[in-house]
Amino acid sequence: MEVLVSQIIQNKVLAAADAPIPVLTRRDAALPTIKGKAITVIGMRRAGKTSYLYQCRADYIAAGRTPSRLIYFNFEDERLGDIRADQLHLIADIHLRLFPEPENEPVTLFLDEIQIVPGWETFIRRLLDTAGYEVFLSGSSAKLLSREIATSMRGRAWEITIHPFSFKEFLRHHQKEIPAKTSAITNRKATALDHQFARYLEIGGFPEAQGLPTPERRQLLQGYIDVLLLRDVIERHQVANVTALRWLVRRLLSSPAGLFSVTKFAADMKSQGIAVGRETLYAYLSHIEDAFLLHTIPVATDSEKRRQVNPRKIYPADTALIPVFDRSGKRNTGHLLETAVFIELQRRQADISYVKTPDGYEVDFLARHPDNSEELIQVCTSIDDPGTLAREVRALQDAANEYPRAKQLILTLESRLPFPAVPPPIQVLPAWQWMLQAAEF
Repeated sequence: MEVLVSQIIQNKVLAAADAPIPVLTRRDAALPTIKGKAITVIGMRRAGKTSYLYQCRADYIAAGRTPSRLIYFNFEDERLGDIRADQLHLIADIHLRLFPEPENEPVTLFLDEIQIVPGWETFIRRLLDTAGYEVFLSGSSAKLLSREIATSMRGRAWEITIHPFSFKEFLRHHQKEIPAKTSAITNRKATALDHQFARYLEIGGFPEAQGLPTPERRQLLQGYIDVLLLRDVIERHQVANVTALRWLVRRLLSSPAGLFSVTKFAADMKSQGIAVGRETLYAYLSHIEDAFLLHTIPVATDSEKRRQVNPRKIYPADTALIPVFDRSGKRNTGHLLETAVFIELQRRQADISYVKTPDGYEVDFLARHPDNSEELIQVCTSIDDPGTLAREVRALQDAANEYPRAKQLILTLESRLPFPAVPPPIQVLPAWQWMLQAAEF
């Protein structure tokens, strides 16, 4: 068996050393400059984690690194089904024997789906302690999660989360012009961006779904959800009440940007003759969120009790997932837009919550960014109606009394100018302009 594993590993290392660079849409996730950490690439299935590893390898080659010192190794290989943790050293040993030079250049291992091998963490920690090695790790989202890595790697890992395409990446993928300065473009270009943004909300950002007809795209995404639930939730967590889990997922994905209460859902399930406890539902919700299928945000408050009492808002991992469970046949542009804004805030690594003011107004997002800045954001498809505009403005003004440092924004679907006047310091922007602005500064 040892000889067979060694031969398989040798063949894979040789193939990886000479592998051509695939042509892929460039992702904007940046590598950290910190040294001595394993780079762990996490995110929902099919969001593009493996492609990101290829991109990193290509960047190293473009910078002058030797291709044979940059080895991509995928463990999702039926020939390696019985590989043990104590055999992982063969990858480094065989590579060193095959490619001993140049000795002054590090060896970078891109290890995809390594979580398949129980006990892999010890091997990775030893590599990090060995001079001359760099390590990238990637795997199915529920197998390589941040808190698991933090525990098993003891602070030796740095996370990079890969989401489906951002709007900028979507434009790049479809070879559309990306404006260098969104505040200085012609009306014609703004109208073109309105059109592309509407397509982005509908098609979403999963790379494999681009260019597919609507029925095929929805079938593909349904398959993503089915595989995620089976492998990353049901099998991994030994879920017993699969019926309750599927009902929960259907409810959550059919109510994007909505409020969700476990207590109320448990009562609804009981009325349908499906008995499931609240603690079980809380666990299922946690498993689903850990697998990156959807995300929840709490009400903004310093009170833990108030946070627990108030329902959480639900957002799927991509706008294209929303129609999969929406049987109404209607295109709810408001939910699509709000979800896209939420995902963009996640990309910016913001701490996100929603606001309920003492006067009963609600603001969609309070975003606290890593640079300590804050944004209060209302998302609205159109502010042409005076009543709608007055309501959005009043909510922001009321919330600003609690969060006076926060920038106040209303993000809309289109760039039809001029926008109705709003009292300062509130700003109105097309959502796509706000998204593209992140790369301008």
